[in-house]
Amino acid sequence: MKDVYLFSGFLGSGKTSMLTDVIRQLKEQHIKPAVIINELGKLNFDSQAVEEGIPLKEMLEGCICCSGAEKTEAQIQSLLHDADFDILIIETTGAAHPVEALDAVYSPLFADRLNIKGIVTVADSKLWLNRASLSPQARSLFMEQIRHAHLLLANKVDLLTEEEQAQVVYELQSFNPQAFILQTTNGKVPLALLQNMQSTAQVDKEEIIPARIGKSFNLGSRLVEFNRSYTQEEFEAWIKELPESVYRMKGYVPIEGIKNPMLFQYAYGMVQWLPEFIHMPAKLVIIGEDIQQIKVVGID
Repeated sequence: MKDVYLFSGFLGSGKTSMLTDVIRQLKEQHIKPAVIINELGKLNFDSQAVEEGIPLKEMLEGCICCSGAEKTEAQIQSLLHDADFDILIIETTGAAHPVEALDAVYSPLFADRLNIKGIVTVADSKLWLNRASLSPQARSLFMEQIRHAHLLLANKVDLLTEEEQAQVVYELQSFNPQAFILQTTNGKVPLALLQNMQSTAQVDKEEIIPARIGKSFNLGSRLVEFNRSYTQEEFEAWIKELPESVYRMKGYVPIEGIKNPMLFQYAYGMVQWLPEFIHMPAKLVIIGEDIQQIKVVGID
């Protein structure tokens, strides 16, 4: 039997940081993981978190929980047939409803070969406190991901005061009393805590509140290719003008005076720049609601 973990969490919550650290811990204990990463856009930057040699399947431009259930089955079948691994980690897109995504894993084709350990949801603690700023549809999805977690990481606690940390834990525990709640920074979770997980029941579809992705929830992705360089000040001035409907951006931005495009990440107003030592394509994925209407600096 192969243990299966489903990593869930809203856009920019820290799922990939958790994945990277969990893989490190597994490697230290000589446990072989396989990974399936689901991404909303055409490029999967998160796959770079997975070390070479680890079996990896990518599902781009879609959601495991929508039309991707058959693709998920095929990916798992392929891993079970071709790859040497001990556990399977599935990282969903931030737009995925965790229970619907988990349901896609329950297939009669391999049910006797997989042991579903449960849903691990990474929640951005600061976003939890500011959840009223989200659109009703986005807030519904954010809270559904938290409500169905077996293990809940209250992440980014380093950005909160002690009083705010206590408030987050109290409110999360009240909202999902069944979950074990762990306060984390950079998504670091002890491997033993994951190994001690065990979901107690099959998916109950009657309890799922549909996320309505693609209907009233107009979440989508947009791929932008840059044809010129920017100053950081120019680019960040554009960032400040973005509407709140832009939740996440990640990619490589060409900056004047720097040889290679810099790795750029954005989540809920917070910006991160990191140097890149090889020349990556100057492309950016924007994730949010109604993003086709957004004017991109120097392009539109």
